[in-house]
Amino acid sequence: MNVPYAVEMLNITKKFPGIIANDNISLQLKHGEIHALLGENGAGKSTLMSVLFGLYQPEEGEIRKDGKPVKINDPNDANALGIGMVHQHFKLVECFTVLDNIIMGVEPVKHGILQKEEARKKIKKLSDKYGLAVDPDAKIEDITVGMQQRTEILKMLYRENEILIFDEPTAVLTPQEIDELMQIMKNLVKEGKSILFISHKLNEIMAVADRCTVLRKGKYIGTVETKNTSIEELSSMMVGRNVSFHVEKKTQTPGETVLEVRNVTVGSKSHHGDSVKNVSFNVRRGEIVCIAGIDGNGQTELVYGITGLEPLKEGTLTLCGKDITKASIRERNIIGMSHIPEDRHKHGLVLDYTLEDNLILERYFTEEFTDKAGFLKRDNIRKYAERLIDQYDIRSGQGPVTTARSMSGGNQQKAIIGREMDKQPELLVAVQPTRGIDVGAIEYIHKQLVQERDKGKAVLLVSLELDEVMDVPDRILVMYEGEIVGEFDPKKTTQEELGLYMAGAKRMEVKV
Repeated sequence: MNVPYAVEMLNITKKFPGIIANDNISLQLKHGEIHALLGENGAGKSTLMSVLFGLYQPEEGEIRKDGKPVKINDPNDANALGIGMVHQHFKLVECFTVLDNIIMGVEPVKHGILQKEEARKKIKKLSDKYGLAVDPDAKIEDITVGMQQRTEILKMLYRENEILIFDEPTAVLTPQEIDELMQIMKNLVKEGKSILFISHKLNEIMAVADRCTVLRKGKYIGTVETKNTSIEELSSMMVGRNVSFHVEKKTQTPGETVLEVRNVTVGSKSHHGDSVKNVSFNVRRGEIVCIAGIDGNGQTELVYGITGLEPLKEGTLTLCGKDITKASIRERNIIGMSHIPEDRHKHGLVLDYTLEDNLILERYFTEEFTDKAGFLKRDNIRKYAERLIDQYDIRSGQGPVTTARSMSGGNQQKAIIGREMDKQPELLVAVQPTRGIDVGAIEYIHKQLVQERDKGKAVLLVSLELDEVMDVPDRILVMYEGEIVGEFDPKKTTQEELGLYMAGAKRMEVKV
């Protein structure tokens, strides 16, 4: 006897102004499987899952649950059918506690009184069962991204959802948290849950998924069993061409120093100590220097200090021979600094501005874009935006007038990279530039970083991805607990050795 699929999405079509996000797509999820959904940025993965979760209504197509047609008008309908979703950008109330976020909308009430103790016991039981240790009384704004994700997963489990959708769940996690999440997903499936897992990290798909459905530019390409395929085959299905996983770069002799960081200390917002302690290093023309380390060891605060987002407590910064220790962000930009920030929503874009306005954020006041009376030259802005959209393959439904918020995460990232690189900076500070983007775009961005270096520019890369750390830079600095604890030539070290320094098990005196 044939067991019906847990969920079937048949011939789904979803349109937005200027774009068909899902073009006649079918997807079938078996009971007790991890089914990956793979595709480039803007391929329609999140849209398809948002249709299943009731956030969007399709123009055409049918959804079936256990073989029976169902109508999902909103997320409440999805929850009633046992469908839960962890979104790429978490839907949590920052000033509420973990417990309050988990029970929101399904609060246990007796005689009109909220029964928090009952909820706490249920959450404790669930976190023990699935290995999701969280502090129920911690506020969301005070916990790590990994903990926020655990809160989202517990939200689904608390509602007793059977079908779990994970939208790019590893985009914001450290390598250690990714390993933990993979184990959690396997445990959930053992307990009889079925998982839909959106990703474009091919090694993760190969590690946990049973089957994988590939989308490209809104169309269905095919479904394969992961045990019968390879990373190369999946990347070719996803991008439509063969992708190189190795960064090609010729040996280069660095020139004079562009950025000099001397005895820099940056205070911490979350505790009384310092996040960055007496750090010194330099970045020269024609080299890529990578700061590696486990998330939360001061890399973020160091970049904030260098780029002007946070004041330095002590120390000096020199850019192109000029002291910029107390310079404003605009002054640093004008001298020759570009910054691809870690958090594209917080520091990279104004989400409710159009794409074209986001592309001129740091240059709108120049003669090219503003006339003598102070009015924006709209024609120039439009031409400039069209050139960048074309050059960096930024996909957006309505071109330059698309609202940044409505674009996929990867295309938002490409917009920031295009804007920052087009300024022809002397120093490019790139913080996790490939976070949350697909293999085709990663290959492109790595080439761009190497191109900047080959033009004689200085590149400071901050990355949590060990493959990127080993492959892209000319020099690696490892940061641990706010200090530089090691300097390495990527050709003469291993991931294992770097791991020991990143974990604080080893350290060396770094001479500048």
